Amino acid sequence: MAEQKGKQSAGGKDNNKITSRAENYSDWYLDIVHRAGLAENSDVRGCMVIKPQGYALWEKMQLGLDGMFKETGHRNAYFPLFIPKSYFAKEEQMAEGFAKECAVVTHYRLKSDPTHGIIVDPEAKLEEELIIRPTSETIIWNTYRNWIQSYRDLPILINQWANVVRWEMRTRLFLRTAEFLWQEGHTAHATQIEAEQETQQMVDIYRRFAEEWMAMPVLVGPKSEGQKFPGAVYTLCIEAMMQDGRALQAGTSHFLGQNFAKAFDVTFQNEKAQREHPWATSWGVSTRLIGGLIMTHSDDTGLVLPPRLAPIQVVIVPLGKNETERAPVIEAAKQLQQTLRSLPRQEFFGYQSIQAVIDDDYQKSPGFRFAEWELRGIPVRVEIGPKDMENKTCVLARRDQPGKEGKQMGIPLTGAADAIVGLLHQIQTNLFERAKKFRDSNLFYADTYDDFKKQIESPGFIWAHWDGTRETEEKIAEETKATIRCIPFNRPSEPGKCMVTGKPSAGRVIFARSY
Repeated sequence: MAEQKGKQSAGGKDNNKITSRAENYSDWYLDIVHRAGLAENSDVRGCMVIKPQGYALWEKMQLGLDGMFKETGHRNAYFPLFIPKSYFAKEEQMAEGFAKECAVVTHYRLKSDPTHGIIVDPEAKLEEELIIRPTSETIIWNTYRNWIQSYRDLPILINQWANVVRWEMRTRLFLRTAEFLWQEGHTAHATQIEAEQETQQMVDIYRRFAEEWMAMPVLVGPKSEGQKFPGAVYTLCIEAMMQDGRALQAGTSHFLGQNFAKAFDVTFQNEKAQREHPWATSWGVSTRLIGGLIMTHSDDTGLVLPPRLAPIQVVIVPLGKNETERAPVIEAAKQLQQTLRSLPRQEFFGYQSIQAVIDDDYQKSPGFRFAEWELRGIPVRVEIGPKDMENKTCVLARRDQPGKEGKQMGIPLTGAADAIVGLLHQIQTNLFERAKKFRDSNLFYADTYDDFKKQIESPGFIWAHWDGTRETEEKIAEETKATIRCIPFNRPSEPGKCMVTGKPSAGRVIFARSY
């Protein structure tokens, strides 16, 4: 997926036009990101600039998730960006898992050199090198050693909104960048049962957010041993199918056992006055959810946003050829905007007002204005023209159904606000059902390795038997570029034989190529 795109491609393509998904899915994705004003590449290799439109999406995601975290007793805190390198050595699996992605700070000062200009001052070398956090388990558990003394101090339920750095060699806007934004939860518990319940609770919160807010259906279950988080006992995940049939890991929740408590010598006195190590979890989602949102719902016209996450839910477009026609239309638009904004705040929208804007830029043609708002993914467009004013009505156009099919004519202005709220709910439901239908129609079965190799060349997920060994998993990945994405909780009980080795299999797992 090439990142840099100029005003015109080598083949003479006009990059003001969105590439169709059928023509080139990778270019289509980048066209949506750029043309909808979500993000752009920065001059720092592998990093992106999230533009206001894209950041507004992230803020809405934060709003929804943060409320769900706090409803379950979690609180926000913040921990340092820099982690002493020695901390990573204390947890070998994590050190090994992130070694190739770590950015390391070695010096703390620059100086002017007559020959080479500004250089690193060799005399300002750090006594211990610092890792720019790729994840925060190590520094947080080093901190928890001071916070946890007794069972009365538990549980600790902490979430952090932060940025992290993982030095990726091949980057894609939102999906995989050297620096990205995320949240990471880190909890400590007195018992294994409590920690495992927390791990399950958080993956279910991610599922609910993906399906109820993003309208993105997901499969839920554990990762394989080869795909789990470094340092975890096991990892639970939500996995989504994009419109090109590839998988996107959209969120993970990890049961860490007592690994980090032991590594950082964290103990507490239990109710029997005995010393023991607490049990840990960690869990997170990132700005790659924005990439998932784009690839789940958008079309060849532009961005498509579910109403619950759209920064702007409604655009009102007044029409008219002259000032005489325009004046009453603009007044009607303002009244409708005010009515929408003053509606009672609903939990559905995160207890926020419905955001409605007026586009009265008459220097642009109506068709151009409509197209621009469709490109930006605004869920509902309201058209009010002179003929509508005569009948005291308006036209509602829904973004999830472009063209005449998605238009409702003759909606009375007096009831337009209520009609719009109902339409926003319909759009949210329709986007989920449409994405789920697409996902379910692209789930396939393979019983032999030859069938699997043929099927994996087509878009979609494959249910196949696997013998449960790391060796077989790695062989399949090496030969087909497909990995085990998820072992769904709701998979059918179907013992069989591994498609590769013929050894017994407890049940089918989901294979796919992924982002």
